[in-house]
Amino acid sequence: MRLRFFHHAMIGLLLLAACEPTIANRGNILDADKLAEIKPGETTREEVATKLGTPTRVSTFDDKTWYYLGRQTQQYSFLDPEVLKQKAVEIKFDDTGTVMAVNDLDLSGAKDISPVARSTPTYGNDNTLIQQLIGNLGHPVPDIKKREGE
Repeated sequence: MRLRFFHHAMIGLLLLAACEPTIANRGNILDADKLAEIKPGETTREEVATKLGTPTRVSTFDDKTWYYLGRQTQQYSFLDPEVLKQKAVEIKFDDTGTVMAVNDLDLSGAKDISPVARSTPTYGNDNTLIQQLIGNLGHPVPDIKKREGE
């Protein structure tokens, strides 16, 4: 009787443990207190990097705009992840490296992008793993010294 109760208790604990969500943090969700320390017209690029860390992205066309992007998701076993919070901050610098503006970007219209499943065809042999592993057996090893002219 006790053994059966123990087995049922263990199965119940395993089922409860399987329901624990996985929390994933990606990028950099900035702390509001640290972000408040960044003052336009006063804070330099070096101070921003020291207080907030390196940016997630730097603008493609110049280095005067930094982006801090972050997302926290929660996922239960095989279900799709659910976004708990996400934040995007844009920091613009002038030519001297001083902060001009700090903008919170609106992510309400953000959408997930799914990659295309197509593949680009390539020419050549389509060898299996075994063919690749034993493909050079029986081929002589070239003498490097003869190639170098010694």
